[in-house]
Order: sequence, then structure tokens, then C-alpha cells
Amino acid sequence: MTVSKALVLSLSISVLGACAQSATPAATSSAEPAREPARFPDGWRLPAGASSTFASQAIAVSNSPSASAAAAEIMKAGGNAVDAAVALGFALAVTWPEAGNIGGGGYSIVHMADGRTAAIDYREVAPLAATRNMYLDANGKVTDRSIEGHLASGVPGAVAGLSMLLEKYGTMSLSRVMQPAITLAREGFVIDTALAGSMSRAATTVSRNSPVTPYFPNGKALPAGARLVQPDLARTLQAIADNGAKAFYEGWIADSLVAEQRRGGGVITRADLKAYTPVPRTAIASTYRGYRLLAMPPSSSGGVTMTEALNILEQYSTVPAYGSTRWFHLVGSAFQRAFIDRNSKLGDPAFVKVPMEQLTSKAYAKTLAATINDTRVTSTKALEPMMQQPVREPEHTTHYAVVDKSGNAVSTTTTLNNSWGSGVWVRGAGFMLNDEMDDFAVQPGTANMYGLVQGEANAIQPGKRMLSAMSPTIVLDKTGRVFLVVGAAGGPTIITGTTQVILNVIDHHMSLADAMRAPRVHHQALPDSLTYEDGGIRPAVLDSLTKMGYSMRKLRALVNINAIMRVKNGWEGVPEPRRSGGAVGY
Repeated sequence: MTVSKALVLSLSISVLGACAQSATPAATSSAEPAREPARFPDGWRLPAGASSTFASQAIAVSNSPSASAAAAEIMKAGGNAVDAAVALGFALAVTWPEAGNIGGGGYSIVHMADGRTAAIDYREVAPLAATRNMYLDANGKVTDRSIEGHLASGVPGAVAGLSMLLEKYGTMSLSRVMQPAITLAREGFVIDTALAGSMSRAATTVSRNSPVTPYFPNGKALPAGARLVQPDLARTLQAIADNGAKAFYEGWIADSLVAEQRRGGGVITRADLKAYTPVPRTAIASTYRGYRLLAMPPSSSGGVTMTEALNILEQYSTVPAYGSTRWFHLVGSAFQRAFIDRNSKLGDPAFVKVPMEQLTSKAYAKTLAATINDTRVTSTKALEPMMQQPVREPEHTTHYAVVDKSGNAVSTTTTLNNSWGSGVWVRGAGFMLNDEMDDFAVQPGTANMYGLVQGEANAIQPGKRMLSAMSPTIVLDKTGRVFLVVGAAGGPTIITGTTQVILNVIDHHMSLADAMRAPRVHHQALPDSLTYEDGGIRPAVLDSLTKMGYSMRKLRALVNINAIMRVKNGWEGVPEPRRSGGAVGY
């Protein structure tokens, strides 16, 4: 059944209906401790006690209400969570073009109700013509060619990855689950204020690299309330729906992508596209205070780094009160130590031997916890030799979560890297290309656009997957049921933000809404500072942390998270309260 204009209207009504059910936070499952009221600093802009969207059977959460609604409609039509997640992923390429994509890549964690677990890696790879120093100038200085323009793109993996996910764990055809996305592209949708703002901010960069796109007619961004119609993208999506992923990697779409690369000095070829293959991996299965976490292994750094930080915190019988000086100190210190390992030891496992057993070991975490001084900060410089470390991701990735009535769950993070990727739009095919090459250590020992200083393990090599911070995660409760489906956008802050939602729910017994609205903190080893949200630390705590030796860095907001949590009689879903999005269920 093709999604029609009437169905799009019904999907909008579904959004309203789902939200209407969310007057108060739902009671928790009997297997879980009662949720406790959260207490945030006075004046914090996201007060505690907000509601979540409740659904008794199935729910989807993403940064786009229309994409979430498409997923819910697929489940209403009999599809499972995987069918819905693939539908959502393709819909995001239409409705959230700053990050939703078919010109980038991502990762998916799946837990099926029958106990099967999967991790699919469809990260982009370096083109075969890539070289170690391709982004350095004649004087050996790093240029911006890894961030913007045709040379910044890795070989896209999204179409192949979503197709593999559906083939292995879905129940519907690719043609069926892609119909919502095709309709949204062909018939258009009304731009909301969030997308209008994103388009306005990207106008200069995209127009500089791609003068003719549907987003910026006459050089100006479409305003909120306008209808965005994308006929080229609709034709591309229809070709994929009719002929599978092969249409993207070997057909006329591939020709369009390669021609666009040639026009701007890029190096992706038909050979690169034809050779691309997503990789099924074994999910990291760790535990935290009796809960089981399923997380993404390398080429993502998310699962390893998050596991290491949680293992460090588990060495303490209890986590200090949320928002206290000691809480910030211990959580920040755990992140700092985990990121030192992340930045030096992780990379594509096809090219680098990753010490997985060590980094995810609770015994190793115990040795790291012993290095935390109760009263003073430890500098990263002092820790690096102890941990044998050799020597720019804003919030423009996107995460979505889906759970169906049978308890199947999918946690997916996908990205173009920077907002609107490289700024390059593929003429004739209608999609943006990524700028993922900047996620390599383009010059080991030098910071990238997110301030991450990474080592040789993540240096550029042809065919290599660049290290990612994406952290799609599924948490199982003590009875083995899906409890939390969570992940984020925001570069290295993905790891720390996702971890904090888990801590807020498990250790502090917050409702999902409070766990998402709670002030956040971030430490990535270098730069050696504790980053916090403006208004998110009480003045006395801020003063104490400064006296402990912390260099404090204030930002307006940290990280873009979307999550689902099991509650009594159903599920609650919360899109990022600092951004935009929608939770849609029934």
C-alpha cells in the first residue's frame, strides 16, 4: 500500500494522538525500582517533571516527526521493528537532510524478541585513492578539505546497511518499507521551524559547493511553512526500492555520484562503490549493576568507550547524588580515562588490532578507578603515560529508536558528519554527500573539527573505516527484556550523553523525560577540560570543581539524544528536548 496524502495526514494525527496520551509519566514496570523526582539546579531551562509520549504497543522516536510517523505506520501495517527502522531511515533522508541520509553511513544494534542480537556496521570507508596526507598542504599543515567539498567524502554505506538489516531481520520487502520515504520526497512535506533554521544556517556552505538544490531556490533557504518537494531524490529512492541496493552502487545513481565527484575533484569511483560491503559484527555485551548493555564495537568507538566508563563507575558501590561535586568529578574522571584509550587504541579492526578484552574488562576498569583522586583532578598529560597512549563531530548525526509490540528493538545512529555533510549535493540523484573523512586522524596528534586528538590507529588508509563515536545502545533489564533503546548525535559527546541517560535511569531512578532533560557534562581527555551546559551546575558545585583543579568549559547545549524506555503497560518515548523531533506510537 502506497502512502498517500491522506495517509500522511493520518500520520500527523498519529503524532498528535500519541502526544495527547502523555499527560503524566507512566508508572514503571514492577521489575524496576520506582522512578524518583529529579532535582535540577534552580533556573535550569529544562525543568524536571515533564511528560513523555506513551504507547501501549509500539513506538518510534527520531529527530523528524514525519519519519517517526512513517515507522509507526509500517508497524501498524504488520511490520516489525526492523521493517519500521528501515522505513524511518529512508524517510530521514527526505525529511532531515542535514543528517538523515543515503549519502553517509551508520550503525544499527538489533535485539529480537526471540533472543537474537545483531550489530550492523555500515560506516563509510576511505576511497581507494585516499592517501595518508591527502588533507595537508605543501607545508604539512592541515587544510579544511576534509570538512567541506568533494574530497571530504567517504564511500557511502547507508543504503547497503539498511538493505542488509531488512534482509536479515525484517519481514517486509524493501519496496514496501520505502514507500513512505518515496511519497514524502515526491509529494513533499511542510518544512517546520527546526528544518528551516538548519537550512538557513547551511545556505552559504551548501550553495558554495552545490549552486542548484531544492533546498535553496534562488540562493535562499526555503522558509518554515513552505513545501519541500524533491523529485530527484524520489527517483533515486524509487530505483532503490525497485532494484535493491545494487541500484545505488552500480546503476545510474552510482554514475551520478561519480560524475559529481569528478566535477569537484573528489576521488570516489565506480570501483569504490561496487566494492562497498556492510559488516555484521558481534555486539559488545556488557553489564552495569545487573542490567545488560548491547553496544556497537569498532569501527565505532561508542560501545567500547561507554563500557569502559561504566565499568569504572561500577567500581563504586553507589554513584554520588546527581549534580553533586563528587558526581561531576567521578563521571568526568571516568569519561576522561575512557577517552584516553579511545583516542589512542581504537580503529577499524580490519586494519588495527584493538585490545577489546582489556578495554571492556572490569578488572582493567578497577585499575583505572584506582587512579582517581577523591579531592583533585588528574591531568590527561599525567594519565597518558600510565595508560600507554601513543601519540572537530557537531550535533549533525541523528539517532532513532524503534520498538514493536513483540518487543523487537532497533537502535540506529546515522550521519553525514558535519551538518549537511560536505555541502555537496549529487546532481540528478538528489542527496547530500558526507564529510566523514575528517573523522580520521588526518594528521595524528592534531585535533580534528571536534577537538579530538587521535593517534596512528585512526590514520587514513584506502578502504579503511574511519573511527566513529556513534553509540546505538539497547539495555536489557534484569529479566532479560528490552528496557532502554538509546543513542545520540553530537560527535564525541554522543558517548558521554548516551552514558548519562543510562546512569540517570539506572542509578538515579529518573523517569525517561527527566533523564533526557537533566543537565549534561562531557570530558574527552583532550582538550583537558570538563564541559558543562550553561545553568546546569549549581554555583557552589562549580566553585568546588574549579578548586579541585578543573578547567571548566561552558556550552549552551550538549548532545542530541533520542530514547525509548519500557514502562508499565507499554513504552515511553522522548525526542531530544534541546532540539526537535517526534515520538509516535500506538
